[in-house]
Amino acid sequence: MARPPRPPGHIRIAFSLAAAVLLLLPPPRPAAAQQAAEADVLIAFRDTLRGPDGAPPGALRGWGTPGPCRGNSSSWYGVSCHGNGTVQGLQLERLGLSGSAPDLAALAVLPGLRALSLADNALTGAFPNVSALGVLKMLYLSRNRLSGVIPEGTFRPMRGLRKLHLGFNDFSGPVPESITSPRLLELSLANNRFEGCLPDFSQPELRFVDVSNNNLSGPIPAGLSRFNSSMFAGNRFLCGKPLDAECDGLGVPRTGMSPMMKIAIALIVLGLILCAVGIATGVLGRRRRKPRRRAAAEALGGGGAGDQTPSNPKLNTAPAVNIENAASTSQPRGGAGAGAAAKRQRRDEHGRLVFIQEGRTRFEIEDLLRASAEVLGSGNFGSSYKATLCEGPAVVVKRFKDMNGVGREDFSEHMRRLGRLAHPNLLPLVAYLYKKEEKLLVTDYIVNGSLAQLLHGNRGSLLDWGKRLRILKGAARGLAHLYDELPMLTVPHGHLKSSNVLLDGAFEAVLSDYALVPVVTPSIAGQVMVAYKAPECIAPQGKPSKKSDVWSLGILILEVLTGKFPANYLRQGRQGGDLAGWVQSVVTEERTGEVFDKDITGARGHEADMVKLLQVGLGCCDADVDQRWDLKTVIARMDEIREPEPTAAAAAADSSSSS
Repeated sequence: MARPPRPPGHIRIAFSLAAAVLLLLPPPRPAAAQQAAEADVLIAFRDTLRGPDGAPPGALRGWGTPGPCRGNSSSWYGVSCHGNGTVQGLQLERLGLSGSAPDLAALAVLPGLRALSLADNALTGAFPNVSALGVLKMLYLSRNRLSGVIPEGTFRPMRGLRKLHLGFNDFSGPVPESITSPRLLELSLANNRFEGCLPDFSQPELRFVDVSNNNLSGPIPAGLSRFNSSMFAGNRFLCGKPLDAECDGLGVPRTGMSPMMKIAIALIVLGLILCAVGIATGVLGRRRRKPRRRAAAEALGGGGAGDQTPSNPKLNTAPAVNIENAASTSQPRGGAGAGAAAKRQRRDEHGRLVFIQEGRTRFEIEDLLRASAEVLGSGNFGSSYKATLCEGPAVVVKRFKDMNGVGREDFSEHMRRLGRLAHPNLLPLVAYLYKKEEKLLVTDYIVNGSLAQLLHGNRGSLLDWGKRLRILKGAARGLAHLYDELPMLTVPHGHLKSSNVLLDGAFEAVLSDYALVPVVTPSIAGQVMVAYKAPECIAPQGKPSKKSDVWSLGILILEVLTGKFPANYLRQGRQGGDLAGWVQSVVTEERTGEVFDKDITGARGHEADMVKLLQVGLGCCDADVDQRWDLKTVIARMDEIREPEPTAAAAAADSSSSS
């Protein structure tokens, strides 16, 4: 029997090397060992931090056992987790951290760390070494006292960096070229002392940049000309679009005056001269009239020079008539001045709208007060109004009470963060107004109203099976985007319910009132926000988790399928277990057909898919957080359910309902 041919020598060598490498590799680390190792790393990192009393901040002293992550939730302050139980982010903001910035290289052994925030502390010294955190996507160091030059190659290993916020420190020197990560979305370098030219941030994905109030000079790169000029203000020697300062051949602002500027200055000087001549003529005329008035008074038997009250009534009324005539003659100027003063007073009284959406029609609070308004409803936080302006689309103004969880600066920064979110299933924030007593949020008006209005307002028949499935898939996608973009928030939505799911002209879901937990007074949030009705939130000493929003999504799924209004919307502080418990009991008794809303049309032939979606809702509503599905699993299961093709009758109904 012939022996099989031996493999070539280079293949034998490759196999031998592979076997040797496999023998040298350590065995896979079990999950428990991984969590224990991450716990040790975090505790060692915590022990290097110094709060106001020189010891680690009190909020972090609770770090211990069990480990930092249980699934995708964590009981450790400031820690967020991936679904596989590894650490995803550290949010150590507003802890009063002082002293030099900690050694961040110690965190490099956390394989899943994607977001790190040490913002709003009192850290001093040089920029920390972050080059070891090559997989980090988000870094927030704003509002500290860090200073000095940032080394040029600092960010070169961080090719996946998406958000970098270094504003309100005391950094100096040039802006590092290595910041130009190909995936960069947000960059804030405002209120520092950076010098020199701006690197060419021309990434098409870049959607926010703020380099205002530095010492930058030279032309603004063409890739940044699409941003608002306020993002470059306070840099005396910057030039080019979007600033008004033109660049000369050397790349510096032109100092010479244009012909139009010279003409304007000449007209101003001429006006001042004419004004001075008019004042001088008036003064001379008044001096000439005084002796005549005195002589006339004496001739008519008036009092002496020391008497301030003329005895003749005619002399008492004449000056009043002159003053009145003068006032009426100058009425246009005085009226305009009074109107401007009144407008300023009203603006001071009502505050000023801050727009965070580029390219939107701007308006003032007075325009909203003059616009025709329609009350849309009143919720847990306040009332909503539809305002139809003379110019631009209709908007919705929502007045919020009990939103004093943070101060003005933190509120404004959070609103700007929300304004940068962009997703078809999220309602964009257009503008906001901050006042101590109340806050206003301005959004676009969505034509088909809320999901709750259609489900429970005798219009449920408009929502056939295909629409209901599409709406729930859109709501889940919008929620997933919040989880991706706001990983530092324990509850990225926090107020998910059918009245906060709006429907556009194509009956696509648009989520509203999201990510408000950080700015709402905590005691009020615990009473009225839906995510806080999950079992882990209402239990004694309970805390929300990353899966609290999933609970709310599950209640929403069950509400859409059953057509029943969840009891937890009606009784504040109670969990939404009534609906979930009822559905579970009916399914257990094998009476699933009794669960579904009788108004669901177009369901024939899709009963199996409806049962699958019902199981997804129940998977979201498991009272045990560890057993409850995570959001990725929910979306994967929902994507397995195919949407039915719309019929001609359904398309006609859509057209008539949205018109």
